[in-house]
Amino acid sequence: MEKAHDKVWNSCLAIIKDIVEWQHFKTWFEPIRPVALKEKILTIQVPSQFFYEYLEEHYVNLLAKTLKRELGKEARLEYRIMVDSGNDKNKPLTMDVAAHGFKTFSNNEMDFPLVINNPVKNPFVIPGLRKMQIDSQLNPIYTFDSFVEGDCNRVARRAGKTVAEKPGATSFNPLVIYGGVGLGKTHLAQAVGNEVKRLHQNKVVLYVSSEKFINQFQDHSRNNAINDFIHFYQLIDVLIIDDVQFFNRAEKSQDALFAIFNHLHQSGKQLILSSDKPPKDLEGVQERLLSRFRWGLSADLQVPDYDTRIDILEKKMKNDGLDMPREVVKYIAYNIQSNIRELEGALISLLAQSSLNKREIDLDLAKKVLRNFVKTSSKEITIETIQKMVCEFFDVSYDKLLQKTRKREIVQARQITMYLAKIFTKNSLKTIGEHFGGRDHTTVIHSCQTVKDLMDTDSLFRESVIELQQKVQLAAM
Repeated sequence: MEKAHDKVWNSCLAIIKDIVEWQHFKTWFEPIRPVALKEKILTIQVPSQFFYEYLEEHYVNLLAKTLKRELGKEARLEYRIMVDSGNDKNKPLTMDVAAHGFKTFSNNEMDFPLVINNPVKNPFVIPGLRKMQIDSQLNPIYTFDSFVEGDCNRVARRAGKTVAEKPGATSFNPLVIYGGVGLGKTHLAQAVGNEVKRLHQNKVVLYVSSEKFINQFQDHSRNNAINDFIHFYQLIDVLIIDDVQFFNRAEKSQDALFAIFNHLHQSGKQLILSSDKPPKDLEGVQERLLSRFRWGLSADLQVPDYDTRIDILEKKMKNDGLDMPREVVKYIAYNIQSNIRELEGALISLLAQSSLNKREIDLDLAKKVLRNFVKTSSKEITIETIQKMVCEFFDVSYDKLLQKTRKREIVQARQITMYLAKIFTKNSLKTIGEHFGGRDHTTVIHSCQTVKDLMDTDSLFRESVIELQQKVQLAAM
């Protein structure tokens, strides 16, 4: 036989279900359990204090109207928060609840008294700590200063700086950083978090990997505490979630992320996400989540070019107080092209071998160490090889490349050839110039600078140079 409190509450739910959006109904009303009905006072049990506060802020009028419709104008509502501390000796407190949702403690009997038993749970720290005591989980070494900027990451890095200066107040919300393995996604995402903490000390920042998020959700699900989990994350000002592509295997975790995302975004909080691919290519992730990922800015991290790889190595060496011959730095940058992680790994291995064998770092040692990282060149790239490849690419005869002509297409082809010869061969500037009809080293310097300037201003020119670089690199393998 249906109990009186169940009957009244089910009648209320039948009305509320037709008014509230389905997902909101599932999140905020299905977890509620009616526990008692006495003298037109319906007592409902809710999972947490935060849950109660959310109902009071968003649905108090709806609850009041539906309950009065069922019980009359004298109807009243009481909340009871679940107890899981095992201590039943705590005396309940009552709370004044104004219509607009602000609350003050009182011993008077009011329209909506509250029994308080348990605060919102924190998955990262000891339960009971204040909001500002949440550990950000950030690694302090990941900063903008240690993140080398180049053509491969300029947009993402500058967007991150903008977000750090005004979290939640720009159009870059969410900021989605995507790219392949070892290109610096985690570094950049955490750099934003560390910069927010430096500039806005009152902001609560939290970094979490998708794997940890999913594991936490599953733990809370087993303990029937999903709402506590969601409510905790809704307290964060800047939420950073790493590797969101792994949500493809966690459907229910996606539901929790959806609720958290909506609340934070609507509250003007900042979300930063990282992924191995752009949102449009993420498989197994709900479309409603993907559409929200596309609300802000998606910025990619590409494989660093040769010059950026040198800058990364020099930055690493400077930070660690290291020194090595320039030719060794260039050799590592030339041969390690896949990602930054392998680049730094090669440097660390080289230093380790130097220390263990008590041997100075030189080119021979570098070649020996790098055999463990890449297939080293089976042949040396010559100036003649590069000249031939450029002539074929631009459909220019070898003879014209050497002539003293001012035709734009010939001049640019010659300048690009000099630029590539400087990068991929060990020849001096004088030697390179001699291979182009006896030109001097100043012509080579001017040509290289012209190519760099054009790559910064002409996207089609830049694409041509990059394509040629890749062809030369493949020829060297």
